[in-house]
Amino acid sequence: MKFTLSWLREHLDTSADAHAVAEAMTRAGLEVEEIHDPIAALASFSVARIVSAARHPDADRLQVCQVETVDGMKEIVCGAPNARAGLVTIYAPIGAYVPGLGVTLVEKPVRGVVSNGMLCSASELELAEESEGILELADDLAVGTPAAGVFGVEPVIDFEVTPNRPDWLGVAGIARDLAAAGLGPLTTPAIAPVPGRFPCPVQIRLAAPDLCPVFAGRIIRGVRNGPSPAWLQRKLTAIGLRSINALVDVTNLISWDRARPLHAYDLGKLAGTMIVARGGQLKDPSLPETDLARYERLQALDGKMYLLHPHMCVIADDGGERPIGLGGVMGGESTGCDADTTDVFLESAWFDPLATAQTGRDLTLTSDAQYRFARGVDPASVVPGLELATQLILDLCGGEPSDITVAGQAPADPAAFAFDPAVVERLSGLALPHDRIAAILGDLGFTVETGTPWRVTPPSFRRDVEGPADLVEEVARIAGYDALPATPLPEVARPPRGVLSPRQGRIRTARRALAAQGFHEALTWSFTARATAALFGGRDQRLVLENPIAAELDCMRPSILPNLIQAAARNAARGHADVALFEIGPVYAGDRPGDQRTAITALVAPHAPRHWSGSTESALFALKADLYALLETLGAPVGSLQLVEGQNRDWWRPGQSARLQLGPKTVIAEFGTLHPRTLKALDASGPMLAFEIDLDALPEPRAGKGGGKARGPADLPNLMPLTRDFAFLVDATKPAADLVRAVAGADKTLIAEVRVFDVYRGPGVPEGQVSIALEVVIQPRAATLTEAEIEALTGRITAAAARLGAILRS
Repeated sequence: MKFTLSWLREHLDTSADAHAVAEAMTRAGLEVEEIHDPIAALASFSVARIVSAARHPDADRLQVCQVETVDGMKEIVCGAPNARAGLVTIYAPIGAYVPGLGVTLVEKPVRGVVSNGMLCSASELELAEESEGILELADDLAVGTPAAGVFGVEPVIDFEVTPNRPDWLGVAGIARDLAAAGLGPLTTPAIAPVPGRFPCPVQIRLAAPDLCPVFAGRIIRGVRNGPSPAWLQRKLTAIGLRSINALVDVTNLISWDRARPLHAYDLGKLAGTMIVARGGQLKDPSLPETDLARYERLQALDGKMYLLHPHMCVIADDGGERPIGLGGVMGGESTGCDADTTDVFLESAWFDPLATAQTGRDLTLTSDAQYRFARGVDPASVVPGLELATQLILDLCGGEPSDITVAGQAPADPAAFAFDPAVVERLSGLALPHDRIAAILGDLGFTVETGTPWRVTPPSFRRDVEGPADLVEEVARIAGYDALPATPLPEVARPPRGVLSPRQGRIRTARRALAAQGFHEALTWSFTARATAALFGGRDQRLVLENPIAAELDCMRPSILPNLIQAAARNAARGHADVALFEIGPVYAGDRPGDQRTAITALVAPHAPRHWSGSTESALFALKADLYALLETLGAPVGSLQLVEGQNRDWWRPGQSARLQLGPKTVIAEFGTLHPRTLKALDASGPMLAFEIDLDALPEPRAGKGGGKARGPADLPNLMPLTRDFAFLVDATKPAADLVRAVAGADKTLIAEVRVFDVYRGPGVPEGQVSIALEVVIQPRAATLTEAEIEALTGRITAAAARLGAILRS
């Protein structure tokens, strides 16, 4: 919805500028979208007079003009055919932005002659869609007069209308709310009746009163239709409407001014009685709705042909033989007014909002009238709108009016209801005097009877108000939402929260840690196929279900691994082969009835893009690092874990898998590369690597290692660490981890870390042995170590390795 500031002032006595009006509208609940100010866009332009015009020496169609401007005499090159001496036009100086061209003027030669500005056309100033030459203004305009004052441009306010406020679709309705908000007194002129001079000969019959309960009209004969006066054209053009002719422009003006759509018919093109009925069944009421072939069609004013369905409201003449308009949407081309119209039939009706909205949706047709009727036009404006339009037509076009004929009856006004003004403070917190509440409601058009309780009757244009809560919203909106008290909500006692058991806490910690490492959580069935379970050691008949939920889920899973393998295979089949998945859930060993354990299982399918820098061999060590990091996060005694290779598990690849244990009977985790034979059986492509932690086998963490006590202060050494390298010859069958653990235990106070950085087999190393090179990180605590202390530590390291059978390599 758009309107200009001067248009608003026809209904509201205010000195507020456009920005102040927009702020008041926002406070009153009208959402302003934009303020378009053409005055600012035309600030650089002013009136100028061409003193002389001579042909350009190097161009036949250009003229070199000497122009009297606000900046003095200027030489300007102009290509307009109407440029001539004595012409008064609009001048744009160097540096001005020309909106119609989208360019900023710069001083540059045109065919060798420098143009010191520009003489403008209407289209270049966005005052018209197209123009053939520069503007020709009145001779009495003074040079230097601002262009904005010449053309009478002014700010245009554009705002969003909510569906429940159709009264805002007229400038008068906006002014009413702004007056109630205190922006100025309401000055909307009253509508005086126009007496008819003869009976209206047009008969109207309502065959569908549910779609159109009231239809009023009158004839005005002897009109002189033609272009509208300049003030009316400017008013419509400012809000984006195209001026057509005086009769049509009057109906558009009232639609935007009073939210009252009207329609004008050329009386000479009407035939017989006018009928308002359902479309498609005008001739034959028994015609089925599915018989589209016999439905009526309408050539509308937009030049398009529309099919008239039975639920649509159609206006017809000649006893219903010819449709001439879609009620509340658009008139027909056959009865439209043109320059030859001398007698006009003016329509003012009320059409059902739901039917009008459905017609617009079905036909993908939206007009200004349809937009208003679909939201609900004021039924009480039927006759007053007709009176107002009659007076304007008589003023602009002349003519003689008939009496008004009214068919049907308008819908009843909203009913009154009880209202306690104290509810305003109870619902909104606003402590307003009762007389202030009554004044606000009265200014908004409500009728207030201040008894006990109050009786409030909504106006006919506010059918959205149905009870006391709606009135509270109206009062709060006008009083100002910024006046609402800032009262915090009452404190609500927090419900008691449960305490997680150590096992539950570990599951939560593991889930977060794995997600942080880049794994995605999977949720799969606790069942699998019997053949799949057998691949992972689940051959016990006690795992088989008697009543499975599906044939392929007939066995409790002995491991989460097969489910994750199949999930990775499904992702690969959909183009996402490179996945990292984890799941925490139950597994069933089947060793005894009811044996159930909780496993933390993670799987990696490294399918990164091919690259020259290497293969996926490092993926196993990366997986091992993730496993150790997770165990350390869970408070497991990582330093005491034994790494054992070559476990007898068919689904792990020999030489590329191992287990972590606390003694031979307490297996904490298994990890490694999955066997290609197992992957093939599950229709999956390798490589895939995984680890599985038996959560129930993890010992309870000690205090300070995830056991629930607060962590102590950080022990950050202030001395630089040093490193020493050792190479040991050790039996090739011994795991390197055993040597690392033995060396680290040589002095747990000074040795911070032990890392394997080289493994060598070959010349210089005896058969059956391997050379393992270690980097030992030594962290002094109290003081810098002396050479003697370092030598003593070296001796302890070699002694610890010797107890494992390792010899320092010379």
